[in-house]
Amino acid sequence: MTNATEVTVPPATAVPAGAAVLVLEDGGRYSGRAYGATGRTLGEVVFSTGMTGYQETLTDPSYAGQIVLMTAPHIGNTGVNDTDMESRRIWVSGFVVRDPARRVSNFRAERSLDEDLVGDGVVGISGVDTRAITRHIRSAGAMRAGIFSGGDLGLSEEEQLALVREQAGMAGRNLSREVTTPERYDVPAAPGVERVGSIAVLDLGVKRATVQYLSEHGFDVIVLPASTTLDEVRGIAPDALFYSNGPGDPAASDEAVGLLRDLLRDGLPYFGICFGNQLLGRALGFGTYKLPFGHRGINQPVLDKRTGRVEITAQNHGFAVDAPIDGELDAPEGFGRVRVSHYSLNDRVVEGLECLDIPAFSVQYHPEAAAGPHDAFYLFDRFRTLVRDRAAQNGAS
Repeated sequence: MTNATEVTVPPATAVPAGAAVLVLEDGGRYSGRAYGATGRTLGEVVFSTGMTGYQETLTDPSYAGQIVLMTAPHIGNTGVNDTDMESRRIWVSGFVVRDPARRVSNFRAERSLDEDLVGDGVVGISGVDTRAITRHIRSAGAMRAGIFSGGDLGLSEEEQLALVREQAGMAGRNLSREVTTPERYDVPAAPGVERVGSIAVLDLGVKRATVQYLSEHGFDVIVLPASTTLDEVRGIAPDALFYSNGPGDPAASDEAVGLLRDLLRDGLPYFGICFGNQLLGRALGFGTYKLPFGHRGINQPVLDKRTGRVEITAQNHGFAVDAPIDGELDAPEGFGRVRVSHYSLNDRVVEGLECLDIPAFSVQYHPEAAAGPHDAFYLFDRFRTLVRDRAAQNGAS
């Protein structure tokens, strides 16, 4: 599978000492050194504020189509390993860092970050002022961009800028079909854990940690491609439904929204995270919109309205649900009462939805976050209890 960019990345080469340039669609140019594979890559440039967990960021399918800039200045010192991979490959379109590690120093490391970037054909740039670029994105918003190195440095500035501006933006793009599993796979409930039932996971860009934690909470996990139909899900007859995180614009995922509406009407308990929160919002009849620069990192403060507790969360999203954060609402699509359960303390963006008349809830952030934080891990227990109680009610009726 090729890297998720608008232009095919040339074959990877050895890590060079040559020049590279990051070009923004507003004409901004930042010169640095080539890092990872060389060539040309295009995508939406965004920044991630995590101080750790760069491997989890790179292998998170939610970052498909995006050039990720790390605000932490020193990246790569712990190397990479197979255990911390969140999916089968690196998904970012490009990688921007200030100071890549010159050597790996960690007992768990199996390879250097440079090796994996080259191996997966990820074009990057280092030696740029990431603080200045971050401040610019915070002011101007996430935008289309490109990284050019190797032979593509021979293109004129006008040609490079034209390539950046000709690529499709993130709005209106459905990227789930690019990152989803090609076929169903099953993970049984973990040994020694009380089995709750089976759960159908629609893979819109699911992370391995999600599947692992559902298994450890007593679910037989059935991971399904994003193209799965209503009849196929009903044929499986799961006890619960889960929509994963994923990349792209929720407004471009009408099939997944329609499937969710039908399964909610079937009474199937539902839990969604990140993209799954946005799709629940749309299934209930609310709109979604693109954020100026999104929430990406592992230090995002969120208020749980039910408990008044502040959670520090991991997030990666550029779109959000358009709903008032106060009071109860009637779902426009007829699913009864709904309320916003969580919201961001930075900008009051909706961070969670709770249905009061059907067994469904979702959050915009990542309770399965690796390498942390783990403030929101309780949500897996909450969902386990919801599914178990629902089964008990159905058995008694």
